[in-house]
Amino acid sequence: MNWLIRTFSSSIGKKQIMAVTGLGFSSFVLIHLLGNLTIYQGREAFLSYVEKLHSLGGLVTLAELGLVVFALLHIGLGLILFVQNLQARPVRYAVKKRAGGRTIGSITAPYTGFLILVFIIVHLLKFRLVDKAATDDFIILSNTFTQVGYVFFYILGVIVVAVHVSHGFWSGFQTIGLNHPKYMPLVQQLGMLFSVLLGAGFASIPLYLFTTL
Repeated sequence: MNWLIRTFSSSIGKKQIMAVTGLGFSSFVLIHLLGNLTIYQGREAFLSYVEKLHSLGGLVTLAELGLVVFALLHIGLGLILFVQNLQARPVRYAVKKRAGGRTIGSITAPYTGFLILVFIIVHLLKFRLVDKAATDDFIILSNTFTQVGYVFFYILGVIVVAVHVSHGFWSGFQTIGLNHPKYMPLVQQLGMLFSVLLGAGFASIPLYLFTTL
């Protein structure tokens, strides 16, 4: 029990938990994307994927509860670290220079994290927490992505996710100790490639539906 208290009370421990939860979310988002890409095979293929997913029943519920716990930990600890960093340096430098190795993803991580939270809430309200008694997931998806405003919102949302992941992917590996100088440049490149493919994959879905329906 003491190790758990020490983990949550130290900055390194908080960052390690954020790394694990962040990498967990990255894995989930990748699986989610692969499932959603069945939309390119047509309505029946997409609904078949959804049906297989729902047939897992309790496993899906357990996974969703796990994601909620991960989200609470990742967001909560991220907010605590952000506030602690501000308190540690209450006066901003007159000239703000970019430190070596810093990227747009790392600089904007707290802000993109907040925007992702907003995006997820809207996403859940639009696709998950709706009455599907008289319709199905394909109709909900296609009706949503025939609206220009939501197409733009969704694409901007996944761009923000990609920027956040571009930093979080390699940073997560580094934080949990997998940061050998020989391999980290490759991990950074893989993280960038992963984030670009993730953003492009998700963004392609609303564009495809908007231009074909």
